[in-house]
Formats: sequence, structure tokens, C-alpha cells
Amino acid sequence: MSTKPLVQATGRRKRAVARIRLRPGTGTVTVNGKDVKVYFPTDALQSLAMAPIAVAEAEEHYDIDCTIAGGGTTGQAGAMSLGLARAFAELDPERRGELKHEGLLRRDPRKKESKKYGLKKARKAPQYSKR
Repeated sequence: MSTKPLVQATGRRKRAVARIRLRPGTGTVTVNGKDVKVYFPTDALQSLAMAPIAVAEAEEHYDIDCTIAGGGTTGQAGAMSLGLARAFAELDPERRGELKHEGLLRRDPRKKESKKYGLKKARKAPQYSKR
């Protein structure tokens, strides 16, 4: 893949960071060197990650190369979705309204709550014993 990408974009969710590169091509989608269907095995994760492609109607116009680091599978799929939406919005500004209406350009701000001292997790307290 020596051709220069048309657009580069970044998407984040929880602790996951996705770097997206769009090139003109046939519609192949690779994530960390693997096919997207291999990297995200469930249909729910695939549809979450690929939602901006359907909205932008760009299924077979671009080759998408994605590098994802950190987080779990759901966070990675969300990061990829945001990165793709940003890339398509930058590539075709007329599609920005559609992507925004679908909620694909909004970063999900929810993160893991930090652990508190004296507790087992952020809010889970040890079992209370009266005697």
C-alpha cells in the first residue's frame, strides 16, 4: 500500500484509538492487517464499525486501512466508526449533515470510572458484617 491516502482521520472511544486511512479502490477494509470480518467476529461489532460507510454510500469506492490500539472490542469498533465518519465528512462535506444526523460524528464521552479507596471497584463496597 504505497499509494498516498486521500484522507487520514482519528477516532477514539474509551481507551481505544483508531487511525483511519482512505484510498481510492475497490472497497476492501483491513483492521490491523486483517479483514474486518475476521477482526470483528460478531455482526453487531461489524455493523457498529461499518455504519459510516453505509451512510456515506461509499461501499465500493474506497479501500480503508485502519490501525487500532488499546481498549476492548466494543471500544475499538466505536473508535473505528468515529474515525470513518470523520474521514467521510472531511472527504465530502455535503455528507456531514447525514453523518451528524445519524449521531456518527459525536464522540462517546463515557469512560471507566476510577476506583475509590476502601471500595473494591468504583462503587462496589465490601460486604457489610454486623458481627
